Amino acid sequence: MYRVFESLDELVTIVEDARGVPMTSGCVVPRGDVLELLDDIRDALPGELDDAQDVLDHRDEVVGKASEQAEQTIGQAQSEAEQLMAQARGEAERMVAEARMHAERMLAEAHSEADRAVATGNHEYEEFVARARAEAERMVQAGRASYEQSVEEGRAEQALLVSQAEVVQAAHGESSRIVEAAGVEAERLRSECDAYVDAKLADFEELLDRTLRTVGKGRQQLRAPSRTAFDYSEWEQRSSMPG
Repeated sequence: MYRVFESLDELVTIVEDARGVPMTSGCVVPRGDVLELLDDIRDALPGELDDAQDVLDHRDEVVGKASEQAEQTIGQAQSEAEQLMAQARGEAERMVAEARMHAERMLAEAHSEADRAVATGNHEYEEFVARARAEAERMVQAGRASYEQSVEEGRAEQALLVSQAEVVQAAHGESSRIVEAAGVEAERLRSECDAYVDAKLADFEELLDRTLRTVGKGRQQLRAPSRTAFDYSEWEQRSSMPG
C-alpha cells in the first residue's frame, strides 16, 4: 500500500511541476510517466487486497483449529469419564460379589455348625445363626458403602474433566472473538484504503478532464475560421499577463 501512496504523490508532483499552457489554466503532463505511475498503482492494489484476504483466511483457519481442539478435548474427557465409571462399577460389583460369596459361605458354615450343635440345644443354634446373619449384613453394608464411594469418586472425576472441557470451550469462544475483531479491523482498514485511493484517483481524473477540455478549447480557437491572421502584438500582450 506504501507504493500506491508513493505513486499518487509522484502524480501530484508531476501535475504541480508541469509546464503551463499559454492563455489557459491547464498544463502539459508527460503521458508516458503518468501512464507508468497509473500502472504501478494498478499493480500495487491487488497485492494489498490479497493481504487482507489472507488475514480473513487465517481467521477461518484459527477458528477451525480451535473448534477441532475443543471437540477432541471434550471427546477425550467423556471417554476418560466413561472409562473411570466402568472401572468403578466393575470394582464395586466385584466387591459386592465377594461379600455375597463370603456371606453365603459363612451361612453354609453356620448351618453346618448348627446342624452339629442341634444336640446341644436350640438356643446356641439360634445365637450362632444370628451372629452369622449380622456378620453377613455387615459385610453387605460394607460392600455397598465401598460401591457408593467408588461411584462418587468416578462422578467427581467426571465433573472435573467436564469442567476442564468447559475451560477449553471458553478459550475457544475468546479466540473466536479476537479473530472476529481482527477480521472487522482488517475490513475497516481495507475500506478506508479503497476510499482514499478512489478519492485520489477521482481528483486526478477531474484534473486530467479539465486539462483535456482546456486543450480542446485552445485547439478550437486556433482552428476558428474567423481568425485569418495572427496578431503578434496581441499574443505578446497576453503572454506578458500573469497566470
